[in-house]
Amino acid sequence: MKLAELLEGVELGSIPGDLEIAGVSADSRDIREGFAFFAIPGFVGDGLSFVADARARGACVVVAPRSAPCELPLVVVPDVRAALAKAAAKVYPLQPATIAAVTGTSGKTSVVAFLRQLWLMLGARAASLGTVGVVDDTGAHYGSLTTPGPVELHRTLDELARRGVTHLAMEASSLGVDQRRLDGVRLSAAAFTNFSRDHLDHHRDMEEYFAAKARLFDTLSQPGQTAVYDADSDIAPRVAGVIEASGLKAFGIGAKGREITLLEARPHDLATSLRLRHAGVEYKVELPLAGAFQTSNALVAAGLAIACGGDPARVFAALEKLQGAPGRLEFVGKRFDAPVFVDYAHKPDALEKVLETARPLAKGRLIVVFGCGGDRDKGKRPLMGEIAARRADIVIVTDDNPRSEAPAAIRAAVLAGMRGAGGAEIREIGDRREAIFAAVAELRAGDALVVAGKGHETGQIVGQVTIPFSDHAVIAAALQEYN
Repeated sequence: MKLAELLEGVELGSIPGDLEIAGVSADSRDIREGFAFFAIPGFVGDGLSFVADARARGACVVVAPRSAPCELPLVVVPDVRAALAKAAAKVYPLQPATIAAVTGTSGKTSVVAFLRQLWLMLGARAASLGTVGVVDDTGAHYGSLTTPGPVELHRTLDELARRGVTHLAMEASSLGVDQRRLDGVRLSAAAFTNFSRDHLDHHRDMEEYFAAKARLFDTLSQPGQTAVYDADSDIAPRVAGVIEASGLKAFGIGAKGREITLLEARPHDLATSLRLRHAGVEYKVELPLAGAFQTSNALVAAGLAIACGGDPARVFAALEKLQGAPGRLEFVGKRFDAPVFVDYAHKPDALEKVLETARPLAKGRLIVVFGCGGDRDKGKRPLMGEIAARRADIVIVTDDNPRSEAPAAIRAAVLAGMRGAGGAEIREIGDRREAIFAAVAELRAGDALVVAGKGHETGQIVGQVTIPFSDHAVIAAALQEYN
């Protein structure tokens, strides 16, 4: 591909537009002969610091946000992240014909998993992409970033399209949207699940966090497309305003939703009986999922399926066959008749919702094991401690992914939020395996246990090392020992 094609509309100055480009990367270690190196600030220092390494590996041109002394021809662009994403979309030009992107603080993983399942049941060749990786139409999993870097993302889209995948449901994290990783993705529809505190280690405040998510609608979506949102969420009026101001078709779901109206939701065991109305027609659905938050996630997925051309009656019928996403209020076994669940909840709102859902499942005591990650938003630690102490009967505070922080200091911040918050019995057991074993040993008939924070993850990050660790595997071992 010629440089002028790769950077369409960019002033190249004296640099020849017919320069042949073999590939693109923002990581000098991935540069090959004939590649364009995009010098992005903030990857590991300033990308311009790695030009010499990129040149040694074969780079023929540098694209950067500013002028600087350079050993290679240098093109200055106003937004180097966006330029990289759009260039990657040209190097890897194929994409599934239908792509729906989902943003929001919680629920993204469940929504894209549900939408993939709905599309498959409607006969499409579908895949999903997000926190649990890429799940294709064969059920294969690979990758693990919520929103991959733009080169990896566009390479993945191209590979999926070449394999015949026609429909893709993808998560759109605030960081991914803000860092322009989705620029160049040809969206068909988008959705906003909900909004609460998270990622304030990346965003200066909640306003900046919201603006990052809103960019999915006001910049990355095209006027006339459909945007699905939970009309019952606290942020719904503001989200609807962004959608309408962007020239998109608003598709509200929930008790206040106009497009899919939730008339009734009756929980029972690990399922929910729904009565819905869409386009003047009422539907009854036996949703095999527990919790108001999962009902919302399922209806967002249904809204996207309908917005992308799915027959409503078939979509609502398919809801009855949904399976939960890995690590999302996932039932993993029981001791006596006490169920044990694993959930990915690692932010205040998510923990509140999962404990609220689990409470009716515990005729006796509700037990929760959780911790908070290191090198992340410290302000949410006492908030999560307060929620756990208020919602559960026994709370075991343990380690999550401490990363570079002192685990005891993280636990202390969580415990500080518990003081006077409720009548729960509080324990501190730093070793996560020991904490889970202690919780399983505590179970009596009628209790319920939630192990929260890591969900589908199979490693624990301590310092710079990732130690193999699975909540599922540890729970299974504990159940085997105590049953």
